[in-house]
Amino acid sequence: MTEAATAPPEVPPDERRWGLGDVVGGWFAVQLVSAVWGIGVIAVAGRSGDDFDQLPLSLVAIAQLGLAVAFFFVPYVVTRTKGNGLVADLGVRVKARDVWHGGLAGALLQFPGLALVYWPLLELLDKTTADLDGPARSLSDRADGVVGVLLLVLIVGVLAPVFEEIFYRGFMQQALVKRGLPPALGIGVTALVFGISHLQLLQLPGLVLAGALFGTLAHRAGRLGPAITAHVAFNMVTVVALLAA
Repeated sequence: MTEAATAPPEVPPDERRWGLGDVVGGWFAVQLVSAVWGIGVIAVAGRSGDDFDQLPLSLVAIAQLGLAVAFFFVPYVVTRTKGNGLVADLGVRVKARDVWHGGLAGALLQFPGLALVYWPLLELLDKTTADLDGPARSLSDRADGVVGVLLLVLIVGVLAPVFEEIFYRGFMQQALVKRGLPPALGIGVTALVFGISHLQLLQLPGLVLAGALFGTLAHRAGRLGPAITAHVAFNMVTVVALLAA
């Protein structure tokens, strides 16, 4: 038997046929699905005439489910049909050390990091920390009882970090770098889009800074584990502080 006959077959290179166009289209699809789902949930519950800030937390959680699922579903479908799946293409992997490394970085950015960043900004704008915490506090104020607290932790502390990291740092950031942008610029652009997408002007600098941290952690590790744990810790510091207040 010849050497050629016994040699293992050559493994074809991984193909990632998805790119920035899929990300842009996917982002708009996420917003559309989220809006339609949220409006539908509120209408079915008979609360379409209420202000969003008056809705119970349980209804907010169900309304936000469309956004969370869409953030996961779009990258899942695209990487399955045009690539090798979430794990291979986006690095959706978490290791034990990520809990320590990423978690510590995220917690320290939230406090004292953002406190130091916002101190001069709040003074300049004649704002207070109450203005800064407003959107998160509007949720915590409706977290009555054990179920409300669990929903708050689930929405803000777990679902948002996991699914946002899959889309932004896994999907968008990698597409930008694949397009030819230097990693630093890809991280920066993704962080800016991440911050703007929250539609909170006062919180924008902190969100962009957080996005830059998450993007750097993901890029250096080559997987999303550190970014996910950092994002979870970042959000959970706020949740715990609001619940304890």
